[in-house]
Amino acid sequence: MYVSVRDIPRGAPVPRVVVVLGLVSLVTDISSEMVTAILPLFATLALGLTPLAYGMLDGLYQGATVLVRLLGGFFADRLRRPKLVAGAGYALGAAAKLMLLPVAGAGALSAAVAVDRAGKGLRTAPRDLLIATAAPRDRLGRSFGVHRALDATGALLGPVVAFGLLALAPGDFDMVFVVSFCAAVLGVLLFLQRVPERTPVPDRPVSPRDVVALLRIGGFLRLLCACAVLSAATIGDGFLYLVLLNGESVTTRWFPLLFVGTSLVYLALAVPFGRLSDRHGRNRVFTAGYGLLLCAYLTAILVGGFLGAVLCLTFLGAYYAATDGVLPAAATPMLPAELTATGISVVQAAVAGGRALGAVAFGAVWTVTEGAAAVWIFAAALTAALLTAVPMITRARDPRTESR
Repeated sequence: MYVSVRDIPRGAPVPRVVVVLGLVSLVTDISSEMVTAILPLFATLALGLTPLAYGMLDGLYQGATVLVRLLGGFFADRLRRPKLVAGAGYALGAAAKLMLLPVAGAGALSAAVAVDRAGKGLRTAPRDLLIATAAPRDRLGRSFGVHRALDATGALLGPVVAFGLLALAPGDFDMVFVVSFCAAVLGVLLFLQRVPERTPVPDRPVSPRDVVALLRIGGFLRLLCACAVLSAATIGDGFLYLVLLNGESVTTRWFPLLFVGTSLVYLALAVPFGRLSDRHGRNRVFTAGYGLLLCAYLTAILVGGFLGAVLCLTFLGAYYAATDGVLPAAATPMLPAELTATGISVVQAAVAGGRALGAVAFGAVWTVTEGAAAVWIFAAALTAALLTAVPMITRARDPRTESR
């Protein structure tokens, strides 16, 4: 049986399974972020991709998870086997690292990225379901914040490892891919051995008709629309870092450490923002996160040099801390218990789809203009998105009322 929130004392600490899943994410993110940190350089320098081609690759990186996220959430609810579905996703992510070794062109790189993102999409909603069912409703923000903080620790360490490996062997991307694969396998083993399997029998099978019924939940639908509008106006991290590189705020040597700076801020703020969302409203904190993202855009183009890079990374990390874990915590109280994973996957798919469109659009704009001009255009688009989304999301049912 799933752990019921009624079985957890009100003042209980974060459940053990949340910490274990956080450690799994820590190890897995070391693997993933090692690759993510060098992917812009590998694609543009080693493979010679244009900004438009990299934008399409980044769009694939974001968009490959959309359908798989939905399938992962649906089958986790239908089969009541979240560990099985999530485990398959972790295994796919590990396999993708091996696919990177023979890559010599955009096609092979795109295939490896698609498999990696499919694995991430498959595992995300079932993993978040395990967190949501283990945590008390009034501590959802904190529980997701603890998980995301551990996840961010891995995201911080991954680029450091990649930086160290490339410092030892400049240009040896294959070494990074091999070490990344080993870390991914360790994450799979930790997940299989330390996360308990819970397989309750559902009252009836979940059907696609049940998924459509989610869209009739007013607060959930408004949250979903707000997520889609806001995410479509986002710039991928890699692109934003390339803008800093192009503006000479950083050099190629230090490029992988930009990911470290973002993750460090994310790590520091994930739990405080989670607690803040439990206390003052998850929708408010989520919306404020995109205001912080807008600040990141503006500092990237208005403030040059080392200070501009530091401020940009600070705002970017704060944006992730205010949105990544807060979003599933905001959605969960609106959802029927038997469709929690599906509902979480729907909002996360909306975010991934919006980011995919944004990545392709930003690459196209950069190709016909230049980096700073493209950021200005997206800053204007994000401002318009905020003006559109804030009324939607503030009308959504406040999750705080569901946790009492």
